[in-house]
Amino acid sequence: MKQQLFALSLGFGGLILATHHAFAEGRPNCAARDTVVTELADRYGETRHGIGLAANNAVMEVFASAETGTWTITVTLTNGMTCLIASGQNYEALAEHLPAAGKGA
Repeated sequence: MKQQLFALSLGFGGLILATHHAFAEGRPNCAARDTVVTELADRYGETRHGIGLAANNAVMEVFASAETGTWTITVTLTNGMTCLIASGQNYEALAEHLPAAGKGA
C-alpha cells in the first residue's frame, strides 16, 4: 500500500511539473472548453471519467476511452479556457477502496 501511495504521489508531482512546464513555454495547448471536449470525443472517443477542484479554482478532468484506451487530463481555468495537461494510452478504470484512515493496509 505504501508503494502505491508513493507511486501516486510521484504521479501527482509529475502532473504539477508538467503543468508548470506547459505554462512556462508560453504556448500551452488551450482552447474553449466546448471545443476541447468535442475534439476529445470526436477524435479519440474520450468521455469524462473523473473531475476535481485544483488550485486557484481550476477544474481538473480526466477523459478516457474504454474502446481505444487513450486518456487525457485537462485543466479548465476560471476564464473558461481548457488546457491539455497530459495524455497517454492503456487507460484502465479502477474501483479500489482504500482503507479507512488509521487502519492498516
